[in-house]
Amino acid sequence: MKLSVFLLSTAFVAAPALSQPMDMPGMHMPAPTKKAPAKRQAPKKKPSATKPAAKKPAAAKAPPAHVEAPIPPAMTVPMDHGSMPVPEVQAPMAMSEHAGHAMQISGALGPYAMERESSGTAWQPDASQHLGLMSTSGGWTLMAHGVVNLVADHQSGPRGDDKIFASGMLMGMARRPLGNGTLQFRASLSPDPLMGPSGYPLLLASGETANGVDRLTDRQHPHDFVMELSASASQKIGPRSSAFLYAGLPGEPAFGPPAFMHRESIMDSPEAPITHHWLDSTHISFGVVTAGLVLDRVKVEVSRFNGREPDQHRWDIETGSLDSTAVRLSWSPMRTLALQGSWGHFVDPEQLEPGVDQKRLSASAMWAGEVAPGWKGAATLAWGRKTVEHHNDDAFAAEASIKHDNWMVFGRGEITENRELVDDHAAYRVGKLSLGAVRDFRIGEHLSLGAGGLVAVNFVPNALQPLYGGHSPTGAMGFVRLRLN
Repeated sequence: MKLSVFLLSTAFVAAPALSQPMDMPGMHMPAPTKKAPAKRQAPKKKPSATKPAAKKPAAAKAPPAHVEAPIPPAMTVPMDHGSMPVPEVQAPMAMSEHAGHAMQISGALGPYAMERESSGTAWQPDASQHLGLMSTSGGWTLMAHGVVNLVADHQSGPRGDDKIFASGMLMGMARRPLGNGTLQFRASLSPDPLMGPSGYPLLLASGETANGVDRLTDRQHPHDFVMELSASASQKIGPRSSAFLYAGLPGEPAFGPPAFMHRESIMDSPEAPITHHWLDSTHISFGVVTAGLVLDRVKVEVSRFNGREPDQHRWDIETGSLDSTAVRLSWSPMRTLALQGSWGHFVDPEQLEPGVDQKRLSASAMWAGEVAPGWKGAATLAWGRKTVEHHNDDAFAAEASIKHDNWMVFGRGEITENRELVDDHAAYRVGKLSLGAVRDFRIGEHLSLGAGGLVAVNFVPNALQPLYGGHSPTGAMGFVRLRLN
């Protein structure tokens, strides 16, 4: 907690110089340009050619007087929301936009745009929006970002419920040059444990436990208070290639797309996806070590990690052996597109199913770009498969968002084959569609207040209709959010 507070406070206080060469009037005024007109005037004064020659040195000294206030090597350039400096040592640089002003920031894991980096070591499109306050202190580049939602939740039917809860995250990052690469530290905290061990109502969601005995069904579990404490180090091994090492307790192994709260296509929704435990539930793993290579637009990485999902004690940091393995191949063919395919072997992942291992597969495509002048869009298509005791259960997710000025509209469609909704352990194919919007209002230089809502329609097969009160039970959420950006 102290680390995130330190990073946030430093982001506001630190305002060092911006090291960026600029070609400004008055910076390049060499004396030869002034001597040239002096030589043209010399022949005009015929009576005493020697005296004018003696006066010429005095005239030649005038240009230095004109540039007597030299421009220092480091400058601070005014920005829309304060000065956000860029250290010269980050090379090669990539363009990044923060607080309405273009900057040059490279990735922590390789020589590419910082916008490509998402949760853990996952990639997203280079054209993705990268929110956060940035500053420097000494040789460190610092970033802070946070959002807190206050949500009123209603889920209909016999298995539904109502609840008001808080969710969100507070993130801090610090990085500095290391050799010809980068050293980076990240921390992320969440208010989720405040909602209680049973989380919040969410029809068709399942996974983890509130008491160590019963599985949570039709509810979304809270995430742990400490979502990430990680460090990474990278070194360039070529003009467009690098090697990196990442470790976290907790951290995110090399499996699946970025965690849902980091995907631009759906990050404005306060609702977790029902595909969470097929695609990205590993974003809080208590013990991760990942090694990877970046080869231009391709990244290959391997993780060893603790495969056990977090238990019901949400305020602590757990430990365990690095007994599970994940491999991921990522490709960024263009700045608007990011693709990944991954495989994982999870040893004893479920607390309520001791001794049962899982294998998982995942593939996803993420897009981000401008759909029209002033309109920003993002989309994700993802597939995941869990193999448990020779059963293959699939899940699919399609997400999209569009943003214009301070308005954001988002939607998601999902299908899962779920064996955890009832006790017979049969796989039931269920689905969900949700649509929502949020409007932000600027209330401070680095702070916005948003208000929004969403509606959802759930689809269950005939065998489950008596439990859910029909074929398509509904859900709705209204929320306000406070965002640091």
